[in-house]
Amino acid sequence: MRIPRRLRSREPGWTTTADVIVVGSGVAGLTTALRLRRRVARVLLVTKTVLDEGSTAWAQGGIAAVMSPEDSAAEHVIDTLVAGVGLCDIEAVETLVREGTDAVWDLIALGAEFDRGDTGQISLTREGGHHRDRILHAGGDATGKEISRALIAALKRVQDDPGIEVIEHALVVDLLTDAASRVCGVTLHVIGEGQVDGVGAAHARAVVLATGGLGQIYASTTNPPVATGDGMAAALRAGATLADLEFVQFHPTVLWLGEGSLGQQPLISEAVRGEGAFLVDGEGVAFMQGQHPLADLAPRDVVARAILRRMRETGTDHVFLDCRHLGAEFLERRFPSIVDRCRELGFDPATELLPVAPAQHYASGGVKTDLRGRSSLEGLYACGETSCTGVHGANRLASNSLLEGLVFARRIADDLTARLTAGELPETAPVDPGGDRELLRPKRRLTVQRAMTAGSGTVRSAASLDATELALAALSVRAADGDGGRKGGPKSWETTNLLHLGHALTRAALLREETRGGHVREDFPDRDDARFLHHVLLSRSTTGELMTRVLEVPPENLVGLDLDQAADPRRETVGQE
Repeated sequence: MRIPRRLRSREPGWTTTADVIVVGSGVAGLTTALRLRRRVARVLLVTKTVLDEGSTAWAQGGIAAVMSPEDSAAEHVIDTLVAGVGLCDIEAVETLVREGTDAVWDLIALGAEFDRGDTGQISLTREGGHHRDRILHAGGDATGKEISRALIAALKRVQDDPGIEVIEHALVVDLLTDAASRVCGVTLHVIGEGQVDGVGAAHARAVVLATGGLGQIYASTTNPPVATGDGMAAALRAGATLADLEFVQFHPTVLWLGEGSLGQQPLISEAVRGEGAFLVDGEGVAFMQGQHPLADLAPRDVVARAILRRMRETGTDHVFLDCRHLGAEFLERRFPSIVDRCRELGFDPATELLPVAPAQHYASGGVKTDLRGRSSLEGLYACGETSCTGVHGANRLASNSLLEGLVFARRIADDLTARLTAGELPETAPVDPGGDRELLRPKRRLTVQRAMTAGSGTVRSAASLDATELALAALSVRAADGDGGRKGGPKSWETTNLLHLGHALTRAALLREETRGGHVREDFPDRDDARFLHHVLLSRSTTGELMTRVLEVPPENLVGLDLDQAADPRRETVGQE
């Protein structure tokens, strides 16, 4: 399997310049752009559709942060490390938690309104894997929408500032690099009602990718249609290192709409279980009891595997979530969006069991970065779900994603400010990298999705992964032959991005012969710390080969962590630091 350097597209017909290009308008992209404004001469923010249609707006559960005197940073760190099953970067986790509280307070100062109790204090709740109430929520179950609203409102307040420009309906096609392989801009296509028509080139001293995840690589996902992995794929083609792609989180409780239902599926937030809902099988048995000390609030990978196991045992394709005892009044107040959506689809959580099954939810891996958001390519940064900071390890702890985007966006903006002020990252000119280009017809997307779902999905094996590789290889032949046409377009570029990431994800999954976190191998059902306490890194060689290597994790990462019971013996002695 070979990965081309570029997608097939028209040659750029126009150019623009900026100091920094930020790609994406979720919490990561907006925070980066807003923090850079006034610090650098010109920031260009480009987004694929419109500002509020990214994954951030779909986040239901909330944002995790230490906001209570009963909680501590040490406890949040431990919960995150346990959920990550030994593969978290401890320094990254400590950074996330240490800086997270101030980042949330700054978000509140910016205008984000979180739910508060009768006394005016911020309401906190609990989700899977957390041993304390530390989840802030807004509008009951519309936290992401409120955070997105507040950030977009802040952006609109400065939209007349000549130092920041926003281009909507803009899909980034590829990264531009100079003779030294430094990233110095992007090619992008402005779609539909954008101000500039067609493919152009945007030149910059640095590029920040905040394009979200790759959920549309599977037939069923909670991700919005825009989540086609564009940033990850462009970075891979340019030669950046990706890490942990095999660790895809499948959310345990996605509303099951029947066999054959495709695309974005309705999510039933983990916060519903945090408020007391529980899982039952078709016989009404609450099967999470005895499975884990936290029962229904175990980490997501544990709950998802328990559901899959019960489905196999009972020969069914879903289980049920029981919310009935919470009552209509509470459910409508605490989870108004979820209740409305369920009722639109013919289910009433106040009076009947909700059919649920796991579906793709979050990519724990992505473009490998350091604690400043820098990738392996000079001039290229990544943030949010596009990145792999090391925070999530093998499985993301619930509600850490919005916090990660917030914290590391601030760090990226601060690092870029310092470097640009110091005269680093000077202007440079892109060069034509040459080589073949690929393109796949949009109608092939379902073939990619079905191959990935069947072989590289929730449960994997060597045989299923081999079958996926063969299916994707056949599509690669079509793409190399110009299956999508000579000039391409947004849908064909997205489909080809999914193909390239499918290659990389499947290769990483084949190399991990164990079950850990979000990675489940039915032919290797146990965790194997002796052989696989490492990260799988992937990159493209200059000739197009997909190269892999491993980055060992220090064994001391496991010291004191009881990963089997998700309880830490140090917890009882942790102070309120």
